[in-house]
Amino acid sequence: MPPLVEEKSRKSQSEVKETESRVDIESLRSRGSDEKSDDSDDSSASNQSLDDRYNRFSPARKLIITIVLSYCGFLTPISSTTVLSAVPEVAETFHTDGTTITTSNALYMLFMGLSPLLWGPLSQVYGRRPICLSTAILFFAFSIGTALSPNLVGFYMFRILTAFQGTSFLNVGASCIGDIYRPTERATALAWFMSGMLIGPALGPFIGGTIITFRSWRVIFWLQTALGGLGTVLVFFLLPETIHHRRCDEWTGLARKQKAREVWRWTNPWRVLSLFKYPNVIAAGIASAALVWNMYSLLTPIRYVLNPRFDLDSPILSGLFYLAPGCGYLTGTFFGGRWADHTVKKWIKIRGGERVAEDRLRSCIVFMGLVIPGAMLVYGWTVQMEKGGVAVPVIMMFVQGVAQLFCFPSVNTYCLDVMQERSGEVVAGNYMVRFLFAALGTGVVLPAVESIGIGGFSSISAGFLVFAAGVIALTTRYGRAWRERIDGRERRAIHGDVEDVENVENVENVEEKKEDKREETPSASSNGDGAVGSKSKEGSEIGKGEFREQGQEQQGPHQEPQQQKQQQQQQQQQHLGQQEQRPSQ
Repeated sequence: MPPLVEEKSRKSQSEVKETESRVDIESLRSRGSDEKSDDSDDSSASNQSLDDRYNRFSPARKLIITIVLSYCGFLTPISSTTVLSAVPEVAETFHTDGTTITTSNALYMLFMGLSPLLWGPLSQVYGRRPICLSTAILFFAFSIGTALSPNLVGFYMFRILTAFQGTSFLNVGASCIGDIYRPTERATALAWFMSGMLIGPALGPFIGGTIITFRSWRVIFWLQTALGGLGTVLVFFLLPETIHHRRCDEWTGLARKQKAREVWRWTNPWRVLSLFKYPNVIAAGIASAALVWNMYSLLTPIRYVLNPRFDLDSPILSGLFYLAPGCGYLTGTFFGGRWADHTVKKWIKIRGGERVAEDRLRSCIVFMGLVIPGAMLVYGWTVQMEKGGVAVPVIMMFVQGVAQLFCFPSVNTYCLDVMQERSGEVVAGNYMVRFLFAALGTGVVLPAVESIGIGGFSSISAGFLVFAAGVIALTTRYGRAWRERIDGRERRAIHGDVEDVENVENVENVEEKKEDKREETPSASSNGDGAVGSKSKEGSEIGKGEFREQGQEQQGPHQEPQQQKQQQQQQQQQHLGQQEQRPSQ
């Protein structure tokens, strides 16, 4: 090619590049202005959508939903403790000892801790109502199986299956409360919801003790069956769908294989476990674990500790002691949630109208770090040293019950507030930790009391609570910064090299990203406009909303426009070269 032609060709190439760069800059500027206007429109639209979201149900309907959920939340915890008063009788029926039956109760609590890994994600995919209704029916059926258990193996199996179904009421029920109540109202509603969960374990031994005094232990589980049947009817007729958006609605038109892949993506237990990369979620888990450890460590050994202390020989008499914490839970219901909501509103005013999720936790620090540990120490050591008579343990158990209702609503509501879009999974993770420690406490309390005494074990529980209160205090001070640091790290990872991202929120792992990219390439080439037909809505939002808006180049749909640009440049160069060659010839 002659030098003149080469020089003109280079000039034409540079002009093309400058033109393209100017076009790109102008497009970015226009897109930025469009995004700013869109943001302002979106903010007003989002405020309107939030009002619509929480105004879907009237206050009366919300109250009915809360009552139904509180009743259903009462079923599984009461089943965990009704058998405590009947342990000797059940052991005699199956020709075993009391430790073996107590172990079945620990397994009951263990599977209560494992089930949220399934029910929490499933409620995000298919909605709250189908999960609550199906598990209510199964709880009813397995309660019948427990009442008819022919041997110890059957008793174990049906108890475990009952626990696995019943925990969905606690996990999904808390998410339902978060669906229908505003953040400044949730703690009060959650206090009423959790009153059923907390009163159940305290009331269960009294009911069990009364039944076992006059009837067979199997009547306990027939009563549980009747309660479960009533819960099924209430859920069927009175519990509507409360979730704001079901993931399964995004999969319309997908092939069966693609739907199966999306179901696994959203119900994978790792979605729940991966949330523990957030120190905030870990802190809430530690607080819940300490509270439940203390509760079941207090309730489990009452018959073994207080009966010999006060020379009681009847199950119904020892069952009366369980009414003290139960009355405390009921009393705390009227004040604990309101105190948490009051604390949030107070700090909103202090911050000039800004709501920070961690401010809610300030309402429980004193009760968790001072009131409950103090009551536990007085209870344990006065019983061990045989001081104070009956009044001291009764008063201390009542005080603990009230104080726990000042702690649980605050921690539970924080789980709903801290990650609203994944509230079901956050609550599931919290309940998993909670009931795993409940199982641990139930399993070790009797051997520990026999080894170090009720005073020593109460000291361990008090120390655990003080430690948890310290963690919560740190969370109120640094929790917001923890969240922003992790979210910022993930945003930088998303906007940079996608291949190095691990555990990015809404994208489970690198392998899934690679699969999505491989799926995008043929889809883009087949559609011709870069649309990805086989991706779910979530993948589309991540691909378009996060990567493309930031101007980052991706493989797949972006390869085709790049190739087209290169081909156009080559064609323009060839055309200019041909025009220059003709005059010279």
